Amino acid sequence: MQLPAEAVTATALVEVVRLATPPSRPGHPFTGDPVALWPRAEAETAFALIAALPGSTQHRCGFHPGWAVRAYGDDLDLPLYEVQFRFSCHEARLHGPSVTRCPDQQFFDPESSQGRELLARFRATDPCAQARAPLPSAMER
Repeated sequence: MQLPAEAVTATALVEVVRLATPPSRPGHPFTGDPVALWPRAEAETAFALIAALPGSTQHRCGFHPGWAVRAYGDDLDLPLYEVQFRFSCHEARLHGPSVTRCPDQQFFDPESSQGRELLARFRATDPCAQARAPLPSAMER
């Protein structure tokens, strides 16, 4: 998966968000509550996993909560970009001033080792997600 390279380099802090509400208008981001903050050094592993996610095709899925990362620069003002992952749809949407197409929609294989590890990292940030029993396919719905 491709992230905006210059913005990734400029990232100082990543906020992990548990998506909860569908957007009010098509093309707008989902909303949700932040569950963790990762300083740049801690986010490096997630960036490597995201970059290595193999592609996939779109899967039909209705609304299921997902996860997002919001990346901030040194000024910690507005996010440089946000990547919203919907594992059951095999979809990631990128939003923000560093994204050239808004929203930029990409598809990834959540069943890949990278997809499973990324989901495990997200779940590890959220006590509610840790308490949930894994689904048969081990995917977050």
